[in-house]
Amino acid sequence: MTKVKLTAARIRDFECPSDKAQVFLRDMDAKGLGIRATKGTKAFIFQSKLKDGSTIRSTIGDIRAWSLDSAREEARRLQRLIDQGNDPRELEQAKVKAKAEAKRAKEAARLEAENRSRYTLRALCDAYCDHLEAKGKGSARQARSIFKCHVFEAAPEIADIPAKEITAHHAAALVRKVMEQDKSRAAGVLRSYLSAAFNAARKAPFDAKLPSSLIPYEVESNPVEPIATIPVNRGERTLSVDELNTYLAALSSENIADLALQLALFAGGQRMAQLLRAKISDYDQETETLRLWDKKGKRVTPREHLLPLAPKGAAIAKKLLAMAKKKKSDLLFSSNGTTSMVETTPGKRVFSICQAMGCEAFDLRDIRRTCETMLAGMGVSKDVRAQLLSHGLSGVQAAHYDRYEYIAEKRNALEAWERRLDEIAKDKTSDSNVLPMKRKRPLA
Repeated sequence: MTKVKLTAARIRDFECPSDKAQVFLRDMDAKGLGIRATKGTKAFIFQSKLKDGSTIRSTIGDIRAWSLDSAREEARRLQRLIDQGNDPRELEQAKVKAKAEAKRAKEAARLEAENRSRYTLRALCDAYCDHLEAKGKGSARQARSIFKCHVFEAAPEIADIPAKEITAHHAAALVRKVMEQDKSRAAGVLRSYLSAAFNAARKAPFDAKLPSSLIPYEVESNPVEPIATIPVNRGERTLSVDELNTYLAALSSENIADLALQLALFAGGQRMAQLLRAKISDYDQETETLRLWDKKGKRVTPREHLLPLAPKGAAIAKKLLAMAKKKKSDLLFSSNGTTSMVETTPGKRVFSICQAMGCEAFDLRDIRRTCETMLAGMGVSKDVRAQLLSHGLSGVQAAHYDRYEYIAEKRNALEAWERRLDEIAKDKTSDSNVLPMKRKRPLA
């Protein structure tokens, strides 16, 4: 390697002969600095010997990117490292590695921050409700309402914590806050839905029936488990004959929410959530039979629930059918023709009627309980009431063997029930007017 004092002119004029692949020119001022010329390129290089006698050579950079002074300074720096017993290549590799590690750490921190803000308790609750909706569960609406009221709005600081970091103390604080408002039923429901959401996320990686969207929450345990279950007192409220008379008189024949309340009542006390999902196609005008779908419990597919309506119930269904067709809707219960009425609408109507009556509070569940209590008093058997109100029909016998729909028995019960309601509406309330319903033999 030729050794000269490098200048800008010498660097400019230094070229690689056509018969060689590369040539070098060494600087006299900066130890180890040189120029390497190849066909079409020229670059500053550094070449020196380590203390063990081995030679190292590395490229500093293209002459267009480096000035001579900056190249000399870089060569002196590299030489100082060698004089200190270091190998500049190893130091450079360590520097590159450290830079890569820092980049990975920065990316990991970014992802962690993103996950913390994305996979929160709030998001888990929403994802669980989406799962319920996808399965067609009517409880999805109640779960969303409970989470919104008692988690998102009541404790946003807990709602925005990553789901995997939620502790039993967090969950207990949420449930306790509801209990302290004397809402034991709501507290029990909140605990139940929170536990179900965490259990679903915990099992999602191992259960193909659960949505994969729950897996990124990285939930490994259920923080709700240590919280004691909250027993819900069984409702005891039933309406008296006089109260039922007043309630019936308050219902309008034009208001769609009132029509829903009337049909639920005349149909024996049906669950409002199931009734409101009914479509035009669910009513058979020829047989005057209304088909509901019972999604309650752990059913994989909804259970078909047939109601052979008595005359007044059928008349209400016919009116709803005409209203739906006028709106060009396929829904029996819809204010706008596009979405089903929510259960809270008739629920609020019951509340307003109750307030106007000035009596002990009652709600939709109490009306349903009143219907079954009166049906029992009329002599309708427990089995027929279970079929009529779709009670607990999920055992082995009901699920696999008993395919009889009890149509005749249900029709007889509803006809007798309408006669009883007619007596109440006409204020024929003496015991002498209440006769046990004679059971008819099933139709062939």
